[in-house]
Amino acid sequence: MFHFDRGLKLTKADLAIDFKRRQPRAFVSHAHIDHMARHEYAICTPETAQLYRFRFGPRTTRDLPYGQPLEWGGMRLTTYPAGHCLGSAMLLAEDGDRSLLYTGDFKLGESATAARAELPRADVLVIESTYGQPFYRHPPREQVLDELFTRVREAIDRGATPVIEAYVLGKSQEVTRLLTLAGFPVLQHPRVYAISQVYCACGVDLGDCHQYPGHPLPGHVAIVPPRMHRAGRLPGLRKTVTFAVTGWAMHERTRFRLGVDHAIPLSDHADYDELFETVERVDPKVVYCTHGPASFVEHLRKAGVNARPLDQKATGVLPPVQGTLF
Repeated sequence: MFHFDRGLKLTKADLAIDFKRRQPRAFVSHAHIDHMARHEYAICTPETAQLYRFRFGPRTTRDLPYGQPLEWGGMRLTTYPAGHCLGSAMLLAEDGDRSLLYTGDFKLGESATAARAELPRADVLVIESTYGQPFYRHPPREQVLDELFTRVREAIDRGATPVIEAYVLGKSQEVTRLLTLAGFPVLQHPRVYAISQVYCACGVDLGDCHQYPGHPLPGHVAIVPPRMHRAGRLPGLRKTVTFAVTGWAMHERTRFRLGVDHAIPLSDHADYDELFETVERVDPKVVYCTHGPASFVEHLRKAGVNARPLDQKATGVLPPVQGTLF
């Protein structure tokens, strides 16, 4: 049904899944750079298609809206919301006898800018497991947002500009919408603002946000790319309080590693408990883990789950999957 060739491929349909190198035909789960390439032909949701073309220029795509099956290469393909960012999708592939669910990046909880994840049942589950360690159990969303809003208000009351560092696609728009809903006007870095316009064109209302005008405005929050991006700086900012919004903020050293004043554990990935919940709800016969710690496979096995790593090189637990068919 599938095989591994430096990435997941549906064998019968000859379809690459989230490849970072160019393919003749590929499924793109969402428009983050580490999940796509300039493919000759890409299947994705309509929203991902718009973001894909924005980032890579004119591309040949096939829209696959949520819940509308597509017969492709002898298989039935259906997308389901992944809750990660606008247009993000899980892919259910069925060949008549067996079914495979590929999660891509996902989270089960609420999102202000993405459709909430849906989990169909499947025989095989390929699960993205970034936070596959028990340490990464994220606090309730309400608690996280209360901390964010409180610290933002404190910064503004001191006459400083809160500067939130977030990935330009997905997290920036999510944080923007959460802030504007809470009554904080937002100024976005030009790179962030350009992607926000695609969100708006897809019908996502981000509220009171504008492109940074070249100088700070009292009472406004600034959203910028992570400081690892050289183009992430904004002119005119002097008195600032800086924030990172990431699930890695569970670790107390994250704030120092990222060089910010505050690290807030607002994540767009499933945490450890949500990963287990996903396995339980999908109820697969076998689980393949990817993009996560090798130890997560062992955690699943101890819970009685038939779990294996998808990529031997990344996990180093079981004999390699490459070259074998399920």
